[in-house]
Amino acid sequence: MREAVHQFEKFTDLKDMLNKSTEKFGDKPAYVFKTEKPGEFDEITYNEFKNDIDALGTALINLGLKDKRIAVIGDNRYEWGVSYLAVANGTGIVVPLDKLLPNNEIESLIMRAEVEAIIYTKKYDSVMEDLKEKKNTNLKYFISMDLEESTNGVISFRKLIEKGKEQIENGDRKFLDAEIRPEEMGIMLFTSGTTSQSKAVMLSQKNIVSNLMDIAATINADENDRFLSFLPLHHTFECTVGFLYPISKGSSIAFCEGLRHIADNIKEFETTIMISVPVLFEGMGKKVLKAIENKGQLKKVNMGMKISNALLKVGVDVREKIFKEVHQSLGPKLRLMVAGGAALDPETEKLFNSLGITMLQGYGLTETSPVIAAEDDKFRRIGSIGKAFPSLDVKIENKNEDGIGELLVKGPTVMLGYYQNEEATKETIDEDGWLHTGDLAKIDKDGFIFITGRKKYVIVLKNGKNIYPEELEILINKIAGVSESFVYGKAQEDGDYKISAKIVYDKEIMKDVYGIEDKQEIKDKLWKEIKSINKTMPTYKYIKDIIVTDEELIKTTTRKIKRHEEMKKV
Repeated sequence: MREAVHQFEKFTDLKDMLNKSTEKFGDKPAYVFKTEKPGEFDEITYNEFKNDIDALGTALINLGLKDKRIAVIGDNRYEWGVSYLAVANGTGIVVPLDKLLPNNEIESLIMRAEVEAIIYTKKYDSVMEDLKEKKNTNLKYFISMDLEESTNGVISFRKLIEKGKEQIENGDRKFLDAEIRPEEMGIMLFTSGTTSQSKAVMLSQKNIVSNLMDIAATINADENDRFLSFLPLHHTFECTVGFLYPISKGSSIAFCEGLRHIADNIKEFETTIMISVPVLFEGMGKKVLKAIENKGQLKKVNMGMKISNALLKVGVDVREKIFKEVHQSLGPKLRLMVAGGAALDPETEKLFNSLGITMLQGYGLTETSPVIAAEDDKFRRIGSIGKAFPSLDVKIENKNEDGIGELLVKGPTVMLGYYQNEEATKETIDEDGWLHTGDLAKIDKDGFIFITGRKKYVIVLKNGKNIYPEELEILINKIAGVSESFVYGKAQEDGDYKISAKIVYDKEIMKDVYGIEDKQEIKDKLWKEIKSINKTMPTYKYIKDIIVTDEELIKTTTRKIKRHEEMKKV
């Protein structure tokens, strides 16, 4: 079992976590917002944040929602965080819903989770009106984050907080003194997929705070750090690592204004830590290299990286000084980027670390609250997801000759099970408490874990050889002008598979780099690059067919490719 790299605060539950953070960081900013003056921010302190949570929780209990299920849906914003903790810290069970689901799926999940109240943004007004009319759910209360006044059976979030503050002033301590049962279900999360396929994951507060303590033992953050919240908050990766973790450490949170604004927001908010998915960081890496190349400085920067990496080995760090211009362009205070949710291109990790911005890779599942393993400030190995967290045990089951098998995990962050789905729970968690991740991996002699692909996506050839699509996609995505790719096995008449790839190209880069615009010319160029990749691999891994398009692949809200949907298309 891995040892903690950093000292960390211990928590029994989320209420305990918030109380300790407020006690230590009360007057410090929990959230920051841009003002009209560049470099000046509006702030909400930890004291103000906790007061709003206490007020909302008190008001919700007085509506009769004690121990009930309450859903939260909307864009990343302050009210989302208040709602989540107001439900979790003494009211009931919080059910975060995916903000990009179509109306019928929102309705279905509300029914499946037996939700009795929902807190939402104005984007969902029409969905909620439909549900009020249909009366086919358990919903009793509709709470709008945007309404100034309560109207037409919809309660104003602001008015509810005002009411809760009055109730507390009058001596109401129902929420303040509410006991948390940390080992019972406190959070219900739906996995991505259609409503019929998505499973409701039951997490306890013990699950979540165990993960927070593991993250703190591995990755260092403090009250001087500022996180930029980009991934959707309903997703457990962003919720635990990008919301609850900074709150547990006294850091401040700023909200990204959208993908187009991300580069500006990193600078404007003086972001120090960024949590996101590999595709975002890989895109940032490509832009950095392109900017360096356009200035004719690629040779100089490559030489600088060689020198600084050599000096690092003898304990001398000159990266910030040498690459000052790159740091200024990315964000002068940006010091740490953590990637999770999919495999990170090792070249991207090498690039940012060489430039002096720490890039770490982590790995987890909704079912494990979510992080299982991560690299840390002390131990890193390019291409690995780091080592298992201090509180967790991992092992590889059914290893092949290369030491690759299914990754299993056991420990306090493993979910309670799937709600009303005992069969799926038993398939995922065995009798000895080991959770089967469904991911194939190998563990080296030092305990570093290397993920090779999803068990269900592996292409098994007639000769018994295994092809891991993700491994080939990383290589394809390195081709200049390729935005993303999807590797699959095309079934043949003889029962074998032809390794094929769907490649998404960027029209502007194709024109800029190769001077071509015609789709057939682009396909010919990409095919030539694929043949070059093939030469670097054993013949059984050769990509033998390609489809090219400029249309983005179908993805989940956390930017993962929906492989089953893409398979239907190809």
